[in-house]
Amino acid sequence: MSPINARLLEILACPKDKGSLIYFEDEEALYNPRLQMRYEVRQGIPVMLIDEATVVNQIEHERLVAKASRLNLKPTF
Repeated sequence: MSPINARLLEILACPKDKGSLIYFEDEEALYNPRLQMRYEVRQGIPVMLIDEATVVNQIEHERLVAKASRLNLKPTF
């Protein structure tokens, strides 16, 4: 597991709504809570393709939002 470069994280945005993302390093994922879209991170490289994103269900959305809050994870910008 390779983390995303910190400088890259500062500018990453969702390709669909251009909004900020939440980075879950331990899950190798970037998450857009507004659209409930999850983007995979492969070997430290974010896969920011809308067609490859996963739309999560409400239960998974609530889990990710709660985890971000609990861990005090900040949006990318």
